[in-house]
Amino acid sequence: MPFLKRHADQVETPNNGTPSGAGPATKEEHSSPAVSAVKQQKITFLSIFLGVVASIGGFMFGYVSGQISGFFNMPDFAQRFGEIKSDGSYEFGAARQGTIVGLLPVGCLLGALVAGQLADVLGRRLAISVTGLWSCVGIVIEISSQTSWVQFAVGRLVTGCSIGALSVVVPMYQSESSPAIIRGILVSTYQLFITLGIWTSYMVDWGTKDMSSSASWRIPNGLGFLWSLILGLGILVLPESPRHAYRVGREEEARNTIARLAGVDPQHRSVHDQITEIRVKLDEEKNSGKAHWFEIFTGPRMLYRTLLGMVLQAGQQLTGANFFFYYGTTVFKATGLSDSYVTQIILGTVNVATTIVGLYIVQNVGRRKALIAGAFWMMVCFFIYAFVGHFALDSTNPMNTPAAGSALIVFSCLAIAAFATTWGPLVWAVVAELYPARYRAPCMALATATNWFWNFMISFFTRFITDAIDYFYGFVFAGCCAALIAIVYFFVIETKDRSLEEIDTMYLLHVNPIKSSHWDGSKVPEGATADSLHEEHTEV
Repeated sequence: MPFLKRHADQVETPNNGTPSGAGPATKEEHSSPAVSAVKQQKITFLSIFLGVVASIGGFMFGYVSGQISGFFNMPDFAQRFGEIKSDGSYEFGAARQGTIVGLLPVGCLLGALVAGQLADVLGRRLAISVTGLWSCVGIVIEISSQTSWVQFAVGRLVTGCSIGALSVVVPMYQSESSPAIIRGILVSTYQLFITLGIWTSYMVDWGTKDMSSSASWRIPNGLGFLWSLILGLGILVLPESPRHAYRVGREEEARNTIARLAGVDPQHRSVHDQITEIRVKLDEEKNSGKAHWFEIFTGPRMLYRTLLGMVLQAGQQLTGANFFFYYGTTVFKATGLSDSYVTQIILGTVNVATTIVGLYIVQNVGRRKALIAGAFWMMVCFFIYAFVGHFALDSTNPMNTPAAGSALIVFSCLAIAAFATTWGPLVWAVVAELYPARYRAPCMALATATNWFWNFMISFFTRFITDAIDYFYGFVFAGCCAALIAIVYFFVIETKDRSLEEIDTMYLLHVNPIKSSHWDGSKVPEGATADSLHEEHTEV
């Protein structure tokens, strides 16, 4: 039978309320020291340090993704890797630019697919160290490129393998290690560091853009060594994921790690409860026999969750935010701005600032409400962006329509703000919480690979699409946002403040997503019989 909470204090109370159906007696229980064991856990320096150091993997992701936009407008980069025109100037055709940009997410897709197995074999911590240091190989290939754009693109492919693997293992490590009370905010720190990486790359590009030599693009590239070394070595001073440690037989290590991260004694009741949850789930998995890869589709309630994770990760890309990060410099140059690098810095600053606000939303607002509101907000922004860009902007001479150009920038900033406060940080948290430990590594790998697949599709085909339908491209993203509103409303369970084991139980019991924020973890839902619960666990 799925694990159910045994004590009132084990029932997380959404929105700081009391458990569903709780009466005066429950309030008295919550006031007693014995029952408030979970609330005695603390937000410790170690748990925050763990979240920050691991999130450097996100910083690397953002830095590599953001820097390429500025490279295309650097004279030395264009002379070395661009195509010469009849007037002697250089430009990047749609295919060449798309390939240079797009091979990074292709490498990320490959890295994401192998990351799950790597994390299970090496452990979460060592996998992060190895894949973080691997990006140095790609950076060497890029920096050593002289005039071959293919070599530079291959370097981005190799770097991408590192970034893609980190995008799977880092949120996995954070979600498995973090105390439930701050798990959402720590996993979402990964997205905050992505935005910091993007912003840093914009600032470095802006600082080197006037250099006439190859230093203009080699310096930004070379700084990538620093981020790799900080992550690759820094992660080694942190403990292994307690859930992974327990699964490989190191129970005492798991208990001590949980206690250290929560700031309590290893014999504290909340630690006992969490170890019990992990043990019960592990025993259920052992009774099911050895896991096979196809069970991520055929296991108990797994087809639903596997597809949902893939859709949410694809949705993070199809909200359209990366359209601005990859091609923002080119897009805003077309609006008549004298220095499009400055516009990129503005967008990057908005992204960072609003992601910080997003961390507050993650901690204090439910996942479902935030995702739905964010998708609606972005949908409206893209509708306005498309209409203004197509009907009001003079593409031939943008200076004739300054108001339209300003409107595009404003609504681009608003769309990025919506993404950064909701879909940016929250998708990583929701997907990291979605799967049982037995299938977590391969499912997160597949979901993240889906993210990178759509990242590649957008990065490669955007130039072709905008050349054909210009600003009407915004309607594509607006339509995707509308679809995501419905998907979250009908299919995503509210997981705020719940343990990973309890979330697994909610999916197994078919808790109604619309009413999931009020689910009482100490009770079997109405209509769920012992036979139906047994059936869930014997399903193949």
